[in-house]
Amino acid sequence: MSDAQVEPAVPHHGHRYDDGTDLGADAGAEVAAPAPNARVQSPFSPDEEDLVAPLFVVLVRHGVTEMTTSRRMSGGGVPGPSLSSAGRIQAAKAADLLYGIGRRTWTHLPHVTRVLASPIVRTQETAAAIGRRIGAHVETEERLREVDFGAWEGLTVPEIIERDGDAIHAWRRAEGVAPDGESIPQVGERAFAAVADLARGHATECMGGRDVPRAVAMVSHAVAIKSTVGVALGMPASHWGAIWPSPASSTILQVRPRKDGSIAETHLLCLGVPVE
Repeated sequence: MSDAQVEPAVPHHGHRYDDGTDLGADAGAEVAAPAPNARVQSPFSPDEEDLVAPLFVVLVRHGVTEMTTSRRMSGGGVPGPSLSSAGRIQAAKAADLLYGIGRRTWTHLPHVTRVLASPIVRTQETAAAIGRRIGAHVETEERLREVDFGAWEGLTVPEIIERDGDAIHAWRRAEGVAPDGESIPQVGERAFAAVADLARGHATECMGGRDVPRAVAMVSHAVAIKSTVGVALGMPASHWGAIWPSPASSTILQVRPRKDGSIAETHLLCLGVPVE
């Protein structure tokens, strides 16, 4: 992927994001939002004529579980715990936040119309709340599962350090693999492959006669989301640990596919917007 850019985040109730728009001298004035299907040209595009309409991917982390609050490793190698009561409330709030995209907030974006989720219990439960709110069936996507912690599953960081010394810190820097588990780069490779497949499918729809922006929710996990963002922005895997999406938060990527379905560029519109 070439020419990855980090775009300025738009405030929750602020002006539209448009990397080609001049807001003028009065930055506080109201700016009319374009129609939901309007094309927004990017000045960073290598060849705008070769691109289809943008695809917006909303990465949602699941709500909290008892293991989240006790700070124990809860990975993708096991079905995992259900949402706690607090996590169910967070899921409902996340669902309302996603319903509001294109309606109350981010009014230049299309409405979210699809929901993909990892097969893990907590993400399926979070995605179900979103699906009910926007009227969409939840599609299970294996590649969105959390990193497999292997022998570290269920342990806290102090317990892992007592067991394996500095291995957990090397793993966080993408310098190792969890015993019987996965490395962070492996997670990034499989998770971003799911985004790339969405881009290809979106381009096919655009070339089939409906060249309009679309938005898809992908409900996943902390490591999987930070790894997806890291790959999207071309960051070295050793730096992905600096990204931290909080539970039930939303992260928005703008993906610009070419007509052949390959990704020309990706922009990070916001990272880890929390539920209130």
